[in-house]
Amino acid sequence: MTVTGRSGAAAPTARKPRQVLALLVLGEGEVLSVDSIVRELWDGQPPKSVLTTVQTYVMLIRRLLSAGLGMTGAEVARRALITRNSGYLLTLPDAGVDLRAYRSLEREGMRAFERRDDERAVRLFDDALGLWRGRAFADVELGGVLGPEVAGLEQSRLTLKECRIEAELRRGRHREMLSELTVLTAQNSYNENLHALYMLALHRSGHRGRALQTYHDLRAQMIGELGVEPSRRVQQLHQAVLTGAAAAEPPAPAG
Repeated sequence: MTVTGRSGAAAPTARKPRQVLALLVLGEGEVLSVDSIVRELWDGQPPKSVLTTVQTYVMLIRRLLSAGLGMTGAEVARRALITRNSGYLLTLPDAGVDLRAYRSLEREGMRAFERRDDERAVRLFDDALGLWRGRAFADVELGGVLGPEVAGLEQSRLTLKECRIEAELRRGRHREMLSELTVLTAQNSYNENLHALYMLALHRSGHRGRALQTYHDLRAQMIGELGVEPSRRVQQLHQAVLTGAAAAEPPAPAG
């Protein structure tokens, strides 16, 4: 997590203030309750001076924002990090926030994907995914509140990758997607949609045997470790590849 302002770096280095700032950034524009901060930082076992400690962390963040934004502390408290309704509201309308930009590109990309405007969807997905520099909040300790939020972000990232690949396959770019799908299916062993896209790309690239083997590997793993068969849609795709159907389609849109 990086925060850069007029005077340089403006993110706290201490562990707990970084967690508080991460919570504020994830919920930018919404009130973050003190209760949520307490759950994140102390997991149900807060110190006796918990309210004073939280206020101290917020004061630290305000000082850093003040230097970074070139505002007085009073202006930051009034306009950027506001105390409201037993919580705190971060609002940075004039700042460039990667997460905000990512969410906007995600929405626009999904709309284009659903309209089957695949060229525009791929461009928007590429722009959104290009904002990532690694795992979300990799240098922030994750507690009971941040953990699920970050997991949701990571799932969003994977979904965009799936949709982008599906849009590329609809554009006929099957061979170009093989390398990426090889990695993603290895990293996401039970993701049936990714495996279906991989099967489709292999099949349409002339690798029918590898497409069938991908299905058999997925099925063996799901039965052996989860005790379930692949979904009916994936089975239907397998049957289409087995019979050499040129019109084999992925089981369902990733979105």
